Amino acid sequence: MLKYIVKRLLLSILILFGVSLIIYFLVRMMPMSYLDTKFSAQIQAGTIKQEQVDAFKEIYGLADNSFLGILKGYFVWVGNMLKLDLGVSFVHSEPVGKVIAEHMWVSFFIAFVATVLQFLIAIPLGITSATHQYSVRDYSVTVLTMVGISLPSFFFAALLIRVFASGLGWFPVQGLVSGGASYSGIAYYLDMLWHLVLPMIVLVVLSIGGLMRYTRTNMLEVLNSDYIRTARAKGLSEKKTIYVHAFRNTMIPLATLLAGILPSLFGGAMITEEVFAIKGIGQLAYASLKQADIPFIMGYNMFLAVLTVIGTLLSDIMYAIVDPRVKLGK
Repeated sequence: MLKYIVKRLLLSILILFGVSLIIYFLVRMMPMSYLDTKFSAQIQAGTIKQEQVDAFKEIYGLADNSFLGILKGYFVWVGNMLKLDLGVSFVHSEPVGKVIAEHMWVSFFIAFVATVLQFLIAIPLGITSATHQYSVRDYSVTVLTMVGISLPSFFFAALLIRVFASGLGWFPVQGLVSGGASYSGIAYYLDMLWHLVLPMIVLVVLSIGGLMRYTRTNMLEVLNSDYIRTARAKGLSEKKTIYVHAFRNTMIPLATLLAGILPSLFGGAMITEEVFAIKGIGQLAYASLKQADIPFIMGYNMFLAVLTVIGTLLSDIMYAIVDPRVKLGK
């Protein structure tokens, strides 16, 4: 196991190097930079000259957009990153690491609660759909989950806002807390939770479909196995056969989902946070991307890349734990 982990960590370093190189080149090849956007009005008004903007670019290492110039800028960025310095965000005027650390927890709370609800709803639905295959229950669950999968997040979010916020007035339209309110203590957190109900509904409804279908498919495969037929032939109750023997083996493929859970917990829901005006890490990343904030874009994407690598490693280890037949390190 230790040999396998060390080997995967060394491979992960190579993967992160390749990912960072690709992202840096893509970001640097964007048609507009933050400095061009910021000073475009002043250049047109004649209050600042293009030479002065180019001088700013030289300071930040963004003046040379040739292949060698971008490569040189990349290695400067890598050198700073190895010193745990992700640079200063152009948009937020603060260190990138500080901005990520301050705003990722809102996104984490939303994603964590949504993920827990997703598993609590999708797995039982998948099991009941598999155990009642081709029944009205199976078709009903399948249709509802397929509708959830097919809905774009921005459309579903706008629909919920129109019906439950603007129409019925049950929930706030946008934001994380009520404007002008002076809540404190438990009242403050309850107000914040009330603002997060609709975003959580969006994330849960749009994500349970895939997990439900995955659970249903795996459960059907397990239920057709010889040992399940043997358990039934021995007189075991249907409940014990399904939830003790079948479900345990259904969990083995589900362990691979851990690879995607970790980055989704901390990475934020970019579109959902933007629609509901929630100042999480996803909304900040979207704003930075629109304004070509290179330091923040690089720091955010590398943050997600590291989480993805860690999630993949944990997924492999969990797969070996839940299935003793899998041996790592060979």
